[in-house]
Amino acid sequence: MDAILITAAFLAGMVVRKIGLPPMVGFLIAGFVLRGFGLESSDEIQTFADFGVTLLLFTIGLKLKVSALTRPEVWAGTTIHMLATTAVVALVALALSAAGVPLFDQLNLTTALVLGFALSFSSTVFAAKAFEERAELATRHATAAIGILIMQDVIAVVFLSASKGVPPSPWALALLLLPLARKPLTALLERVGHGELLLLFGFVMTFAGYGLFEFLKLKGDLGAIAFGMLLASSPKAGELAKTLFHFKDLFLVAFFLSIGLSHDIGMESVVAALILLPLAVPKALGYFLVLSGFRLRMRPAFLASLGLANFSEFGLIVGSVAVTMGWLSGEWLVAIALLVGFSFVVASPLNALPNQLYGLLARPLRRFERRGMLPEDMPIRTREVDALIFGMGRVGTGTYDWLTEHRQLPLLGIDSCPSTVEKHQAAGRNVALADATDPGFWERLDLEEPPKMVFIATRNFRATRRIARRILELSQAIRITAVVEYPDEAEELRELGVATVRDVYREAGLAFAAESWNALEAETAG
Repeated sequence: MDAILITAAFLAGMVVRKIGLPPMVGFLIAGFVLRGFGLESSDEIQTFADFGVTLLLFTIGLKLKVSALTRPEVWAGTTIHMLATTAVVALVALALSAAGVPLFDQLNLTTALVLGFALSFSSTVFAAKAFEERAELATRHATAAIGILIMQDVIAVVFLSASKGVPPSPWALALLLLPLARKPLTALLERVGHGELLLLFGFVMTFAGYGLFEFLKLKGDLGAIAFGMLLASSPKAGELAKTLFHFKDLFLVAFFLSIGLSHDIGMESVVAALILLPLAVPKALGYFLVLSGFRLRMRPAFLASLGLANFSEFGLIVGSVAVTMGWLSGEWLVAIALLVGFSFVVASPLNALPNQLYGLLARPLRRFERRGMLPEDMPIRTREVDALIFGMGRVGTGTYDWLTEHRQLPLLGIDSCPSTVEKHQAAGRNVALADATDPGFWERLDLEEPPKMVFIATRNFRATRRIARRILELSQAIRITAVVEYPDEAEELRELGVATVRDVYREAGLAFAAESWNALEAETAG
């Protein structure tokens, strides 16, 4: 049966991809269709699904800094939004109950609030996957959204503990010492090499974080994120995330399948889910108003809200607890499962076209933008700069140092990693903290006097392509040089209009050969 499920997921994913939708939509549809034919999720599929979610959260932690959780828009914004959403959903549910709508007529004030609480969560899996597919996990809007989702997970832990009557273990206070494990764990990461041990290390850390938090009667997924955050400061965190990338995606196929396969579908549950589905719109608007209220610019507030405009699989957990406690009937659990799946299906194509939607809605939304900007939203000046360098890793740093030493050019480096920027600034380099894959970056960039040259030295080809396309849209006069890893990538950039494309491995080989040969000639002449 597992072979049938996987084959159906593959075929459905291929079909929806052909029409321009994310494959996850196909996986969800395949689950619902197969359930209609009487198939059910197996233990193996559920195990893969659970591990896929946990592995995704671990990789999110690898890219998340603790400072992202201390922002007011994260901890205060999450609380405000969840309270407001719970109240709005409860009022709608009570109005439908008074009207005698099936399933809703079972609700009273308490159970309506429980339903509202379940629907106040947004999906970490969906949002992270949507941002990742657009190469935006390091952007301002993605970090704000992921921070909100993590705060929701913290609130979830409190709810589960209170509803089950099982408080966290007293030993959970020992987790305050967890930051002390950062140095030994990062040191171990830097010693495991680059092959199968690196992959195995990622799995071990994922299981260790999950297992430790479960042992302490806390939500295991929080442990996976926490252990990822412990390793986020390591220079190899990016490599570890890249190594885990395809394994995570494979396991997440099982997660999206399992949503559709988990419950028998009744007409009353379908109707209830369809009635509640439009509430995703005011939910998204609520996120936008909260984030705008904390002075985020309009674009990142909109893009973060779009990624959060869905209902969460955690709603199923709240629903199952409510059913166990006798607060809700079993039909409501099916309705919530359908609502989660429907919201994914609707939100997927919208999140595939975020900038087009922003263009359509920018004018009416502009009235909500507050005056004054956060420090990270201030304009980036390029006057008196002859060249911009995107990506200040080893290639970008080498480019910066050579141009400074041999051509004495005034330069500006751009990088999205705060620790990398701090390191370069301490070394005296002119480097700004920003993510050029964030559309809002180009609103910050002052190009009244555009630089003569742009060097793109990012490690992500999708980011390289996006930056090159944006620069070419702004000005055809700027000469662009980019580095790639594969010949087909080089050809794509040349067709786009990039003046010079260098294969980083071929160039390294040429430089290696030239320097070695010159050294040999010098020794022979001597």
